[in-house]
Amino acid sequence: MEQKFEAIVVGAGPAGCACAYSLAQEGLQVLVVERGKFAGAKNMWGGVLPGSSLAELIPGFREDAPIERHVSRRRISFLSQESSVSLEFRPARYSHPPYNDYTVLRARFDRWFAHKVEQAGAIVATGLEAEELLRDGDQVVGIRAGGDEFAADVVIACDGVNSALAQKAGLRGKLSPSSVKQGVKEVIKLPRSTIEQRFNLTDEEGIAWEFVGACTRGMPGGGFIYTNKESISIGVIVELESLLQNQVNANDLIDDFKSHPVVRDVIKEGQMVEYSAHLLPSYGLSIMPHLYTGGCLVAGDAAGLVLGTGLILEGANFAIASGVAAAKTVKRAKQMGDFSKQSLSYYQSLLEDSFVIKDLKTFKQAPHFLKNHRIYATYPELICNIVDRIYTGDGTPRKRLWQLAREEMKGKLTLYQLIKDLIKGKGAI
Repeated sequence: MEQKFEAIVVGAGPAGCACAYSLAQEGLQVLVVERGKFAGAKNMWGGVLPGSSLAELIPGFREDAPIERHVSRRRISFLSQESSVSLEFRPARYSHPPYNDYTVLRARFDRWFAHKVEQAGAIVATGLEAEELLRDGDQVVGIRAGGDEFAADVVIACDGVNSALAQKAGLRGKLSPSSVKQGVKEVIKLPRSTIEQRFNLTDEEGIAWEFVGACTRGMPGGGFIYTNKESISIGVIVELESLLQNQVNANDLIDDFKSHPVVRDVIKEGQMVEYSAHLLPSYGLSIMPHLYTGGCLVAGDAAGLVLGTGLILEGANFAIASGVAAAKTVKRAKQMGDFSKQSLSYYQSLLEDSFVIKDLKTFKQAPHFLKNHRIYATYPELICNIVDRIYTGDGTPRKRLWQLAREEMKGKLTLYQLIKDLIKGKGAI
């Protein structure tokens, strides 16, 4: 071991870059190890970046970062096989700065973030995979990567949902198919003018559009479309266990999704320029790994820090916030000269006091509630059928809404099931 670092960060995603940037800003010697050929090469998200946590870390990032568009509208659509019913949210504050949410492309954004880390003084080594943790007794003291050994006071594992380092540190076991979701995404190139015309956007405006229903064939999950400057990010996210049980390929789901009438028209004549697949944590607090041990912390997706409520899917903000919390813990440990498990437990306290764990606690019942197949099969179809009948004038006497609902529910949904789902939903989301 030729050089000892004060901190080694494994993974150059939002959590890893946030941690490394914060540490390097304080003058610590930091090494970032990223197995991709460049930061962002192996990373994926749907495309929306909440800017609040990043703005605290890098004030004015909006002027420098490779942002595609600011999200001026939020839309959710319930899909049957041929129809859709949509709700759209467009408050006045979304139309003027400071904006809160942005669409980004990870390949560009992560490279920019990693460059910021290098400018702050850290070393970013790409194409290098962390293979093993080095130990001195129970204390983690570095990593082995690319056949070389690198020593450090602390290792921060930000290596994604299926974190090998978190397992090797003894912080969690192997993930089960029921605790993760499979995300599949395509980036479809379209002219900027075409995107703005089809989505009724102006200037730098963008839309975040989520879908529930036929896009996942009734399996737990959903679809999404996010607008970029000259492309559209489109994809589906589905519980892995359901894909395996139903013997469905996620690629077939995205093809079905793209052929749905409401989606087909907005992506027509587009050219696919990027494809990616990724696992996402979906287990919440129930089986969250231990977040620290002697000489090692876990942050971002590796720590399962993703919030999914059915209405909200948030991971980037949690990743950045956890990376900053990890950096604060490391700086405190350095001041104390103590990187023991007890010292690093401060990380847990910081997350407990932040919005990260508080939000996960508030919605701790959501992962279980969202396994209800009726959310993805029965209810979207009912909504579409009821609205269709409301707006169909065929010369026959019209019926009240509750009558239409009762007729459509017959044989599909009992009143008991509806009430039960409403009660569980109230406690979960």
